[in-house]
Amino acid sequence: MKRYILLSILLFFVFTPSVNAQNMATLFSGMPDEYVPHLESAWRKDLIDLYNTGKTASLKNTMEGTSTLLKLTENYMLLQSTERSTIEMKLLPLINNTNIICVVTTVNAPVADSRIAFFTTEWKPLASDELFTPVTADWYLKEDVDKTTDAYKDIISRLDIELIQYNLNPDNLTLTATYTTPLYLNKEDREKLTPYIKETPRLFTWESSRFK
Repeated sequence: MKRYILLSILLFFVFTPSVNAQNMATLFSGMPDEYVPHLESAWRKDLIDLYNTGKTASLKNTMEGTSTLLKLTENYMLLQSTERSTIEMKLLPLINNTNIICVVTTVNAPVADSRIAFFTTEWKPLASDELFTPVTADWYLKEDVDKTTDAYKDIISRLDIELIQYNLNPDNLTLTATYTTPLYLNKEDREKLTPYIKETPRLFTWESSRFK
């Protein structure tokens, strides 16, 4: 019942013929400036024009840095918004040929850490809890290890910050979550940690109305 209500709300906001006809270029250029304050709409349109003509799509932004449009398709975009941050956007399909937008913002400071947000194609924010459940650091810890040893307790205690990088796949409806906290540690501690953490990232797949 709860899921039905959520879908009804999403369709109310999303489903209009004019909006559904929009592609990622249109959505990116019409994105509210508050979400990319250092790159106003006119500059975003210029980046799109440069990209579509096969030129290097880079422009100076208001932070005295450079923003580069790295990839743009009908339903996906990757923007190097600053030297230390990226913005990924992906159109995710709902029922009846409607879509919502997933936006992944990643900051490298210096280790990559991401935030995920969802919007209608009119850029109305959507509550994310019914669309996605973030992975936690515990998922990356191996279960078949002895967690009672001093070595284990010592190295795990050093993971006092949770950093996870999310990446949307431009070619399919998947989302990858990579545990980046180990990169925050020095080389010696990373080597000590290696036997206790999984090597593979967490993979989510979009299924109708949710990343699972």
